[in-house]
Amino acid sequence: MSSTKAYVFWDNSNIFLSARQMAGEKDGFGAERAVRLQFENLFKLAAAGRDVGKAWCAGSITRDFQSVWERFSARTGILPEIFETGRISGKEQGVDQCLQVWMLRCLADVRPPQVAVLLTGDGRGYEDGAGFHADLERMHKAGWGIEVLSWDSACNARLKAWAREAGVYVPLENYYESITFIEGARVSKPVNLKHRPRATPRTEPGPVSHDPPTLPAI
Repeated sequence: MSSTKAYVFWDNSNIFLSARQMAGEKDGFGAERAVRLQFENLFKLAAAGRDVGKAWCAGSITRDFQSVWERFSARTGILPEIFETGRISGKEQGVDQCLQVWMLRCLADVRPPQVAVLLTGDGRGYEDGAGFHADLERMHKAGWGIEVLSWDSACNARLKAWAREAGVYVPLENYYESITFIEGARVSKPVNLKHRPRATPRTEPGPVSHDPPTLPAI
């Protein structure tokens, strides 16, 4: 096993919502309501056979959130950080920012650079120097290996293109039957890591291939 460690940043809501859309296509009518993430296999896919230095997951409060997150912790060993949705927007408050804080703490504290594995499809905020994409570029510039795991149909196009150029991009569609199951119907298959590409950190940090993100004016 490689001495390089994976540091996992998991945006669960983003992954789950896109999985529901995919379930309708793959498993037929009604599967959107019955599809569930197979947390253990998704975590294995993120780790890809490496030791995990640390993993963080952020998600939202839902009707059955307690049982869902208990299952998540039991399967992965990760203690998730849960956020409420805003009354006006109906969207989660603070999920992206929570994960970004941990990304930047790893950037500041972990030596030497390792591999950052991001599970999401959200690449918004780049132009303002904010969002996952901008922080991944900061980590890449410092020598970190970069991996983005996302549903290909939902991933931000600019994030996808950059991940392919700077590191590794893994379409989750390739592992759909392993990282999901249909409650009361289909069980998940074992996850096969044989063709799972892996990024490596650089021994000497260097410039990224794109212009560095612009910080917002104060």
